[in-house]
Amino acid sequence: MSKEVCVIGAGPAGIMAASMAASRGLKVTLLEKNNRIGRKLFITGKGRCNITNAIPIDEFFDYIVTNRNFLYSSLYSFTNEDIIKLLKEYGLETKVERGNRVFPKSDKSSDVIKAFERLLKDKGVDLRLNTRVKSIYYEDEYFYINTDEESFKCHGLILATGGKSYPLTGSTGDGYEFAKKFGHKIVNPKPALVPMALEGDWIKDLQGLSLRNVTLKTFVNNRLIHEEFGEMLFTHYGISGPIVLTTSNYLNKYQGEEITLSIDFKPALDYKKLDDRVLRDFELYKNKMIKNALDDLLPQKIIPYMIKFAKIDPEKSVNQISKEERTRLVETIKDFPLKFKSFRPIEEAIVTSGGIDTREINPSSMESKLVPNLHFAGEIIDVDALTGGFNLQIAYSTGYLAGVNILSNS
Repeated sequence: MSKEVCVIGAGPAGIMAASMAASRGLKVTLLEKNNRIGRKLFITGKGRCNITNAIPIDEFFDYIVTNRNFLYSSLYSFTNEDIIKLLKEYGLETKVERGNRVFPKSDKSSDVIKAFERLLKDKGVDLRLNTRVKSIYYEDEYFYINTDEESFKCHGLILATGGKSYPLTGSTGDGYEFAKKFGHKIVNPKPALVPMALEGDWIKDLQGLSLRNVTLKTFVNNRLIHEEFGEMLFTHYGISGPIVLTTSNYLNKYQGEEITLSIDFKPALDYKKLDDRVLRDFELYKNKMIKNALDDLLPQKIIPYMIKFAKIDPEKSVNQISKEERTRLVETIKDFPLKFKSFRPIEEAIVTSGGIDTREINPSSMESKLVPNLHFAGEIIDVDALTGGFNLQIAYSTGYLAGVNILSNS
């Protein structure tokens, strides 16, 4: 008789774990609290589903922020090429876009979900939707799982319940509580890939301002920690956008310390070249007031604050600006100060940093070192990466390892 495995959580990690375990002839039940699988997949890549990234797998580790060494076995065991091939077998064509991001050709995340549904059906996984797990315990080599409707008894258990980000998709941190009851340590969950709130009421005036080709610099206790080039956006509470989300991953471990930020609006120009450029504009608009003379150089919304921080009277005529004032203006354009207030709540984060301590998990099987035949997969583990499909690949790869290894020694 086939041994029984339960997988909790039908996100990308749970889907992979369940289908791989079932392909080995195990009887697999996949429990999901939502009314459909892959709720979080629906919203990734702005609703198009950024499936993975197409860079060579050995370069993936440069994009993993937390516990990259733990992921060697999983990423090499089931690569980005493997997930693309698997989805193609189940009817999904893909394409590669900017930044090597992989998307479905149709641009519909629902088509990715359909391919995964076909995979689960093909492997004979018993999928139970609208099934919320209330409690789990382990006794006499069996796991006992109680849900709202019924109870399950199984030889092997895979927890793939996600983190705490995007709770509307079902990631509410339940898995951490289950893992704690098995004696596992939880590294405090923190928001990763999350917008930032800034100090100052004036930030509201910049709402909607989108910046391209700027560099965001981050300082902790006046020490440069990270700089990121690209696009960002001002919001009513602070800043968001690609370079802000990436920066948050490097910053979240410094909560409680003095964090400051600055924007270089012209990273392609050094101070001398920027000063030359400002001089040219000043010559062109020498009879205008300074507040009306910077439109060629900067977005309109930022100009009043650029002038203010450079300590220049906005009503002053350009031909009255001193060399000292011009120098301050150039310095402010290259180093526009922002005061960090806080990260936005974990509920707004794309992924969770923190989770089950990797030191208590076997990296080559995703099995608990504390409880036999208990495995983990995906965001529930203390691993996270930058945007671009890397976090989803971690989910598939850890799910794969959990599925192919569960009950392999029993």
